[in-house]
Amino acid sequence: MFYSKFVLAFFLIAAGISHFVRPYFFMKIMPDYIPFHLKMVYLSGLVEILCGILLLFPETQKLGAYLCIALLIAVFPANIEMARKFYLIHHKYFWLTVLRLPLQLVLIWWAYQFRK
Repeated sequence: MFYSKFVLAFFLIAAGISHFVRPYFFMKIMPDYIPFHLKMVYLSGLVEILCGILLLFPETQKLGAYLCIALLIAVFPANIEMARKFYLIHHKYFWLTVLRLPLQLVLIWWAYQFRK
């Protein structure tokens, strides 16, 4: 369990960095009802990086876990939107977007383990 928090932190930090490297990929999957797409992509990337960093230290691990859970719940609609859009255009990786939804629930459970 000790090493798994470092794995989760690495994934969060890497995902957060990717928001700054390829922001237009993330903008395409955002639901239309969310305003300021580019700013929201950067904000969610920054929060992902922050979550990963907070998980690394015992003093901030609990805050990082709860922030990570909140973030994963907040971005869930974007993953649903991505699956919907991939379905509509018959994208060959539609099935991966569908698998991403239960995976996100696993990530929420995983982050929940570090709230102690």
